[in-house]
Amino acid sequence: MPALLSALATITLPRYYHSEIVVINDCSADNTRVIAEQYKATVLDLPINLGIGGAVQTGLLYALHNNFNIAIQIDGDGQHPPSELVKLINHYETTGANLIIGSRFIKKQGFQSSFFRRLGIKYFHWLNKVFTGQSIFDSTSGFRLFDKKAIGLAAAYYPDEYPEPESLVFFSKAGLTISETPVVMAKRNGGQSSIRNFASLYYCIKVTIAMFFSSIRKYS
Repeated sequence: MPALLSALATITLPRYYHSEIVVINDCSADNTRVIAEQYKATVLDLPINLGIGGAVQTGLLYALHNNFNIAIQIDGDGQHPPSELVKLINHYETTGANLIIGSRFIKKQGFQSSFFRRLGIKYFHWLNKVFTGQSIFDSTSGFRLFDKKAIGLAAAYYPDEYPEPESLVFFSKAGLTISETPVVMAKRNGGQSSIRNFASLYYCIKVTIAMFFSSIRKYS
């Protein structure tokens, strides 16, 4: 995490943008808070472990309450190089889409994940197209930019477990525009994936069911 925070602290953003680094401390057992504060990051400590969805929603609630124009989700395991962050902002400036996804599969540069994980991602690409009519090639990517409308919706509701594929159905049903832009990702340099070995089939089945119910759910 120090390398990630150091890179974020020194990144040059397009003009008119200034950033705040917000670290979601989801009941970590290490010295996350101490490290984050060394880089002048805002640290949000969760009282109980909420998992990926709860951590992301916490950050988006903070963005909503502090009137952020955009919020960018970056994993803490080093997969999302901060140098690629500007690509999401530039794509947002060009398209005005509500949700921008950093995709490793458009230009197929950088770390491409394992063969079996790529098969699963292709499956979710197909499933997402069935439920929403949209082609999202990297539907499990957690490298995402949210505009004000997406922040507001996600702050009110966000899937709690394995949220990335399901949230695309939710956002699509809510009328948000979703777009991808190519990025170069790196191999994970810390932590463990939430999708591992024998759990992968369980993951696919569970997320398929969740995406189906999101597709038929009525959102007020």
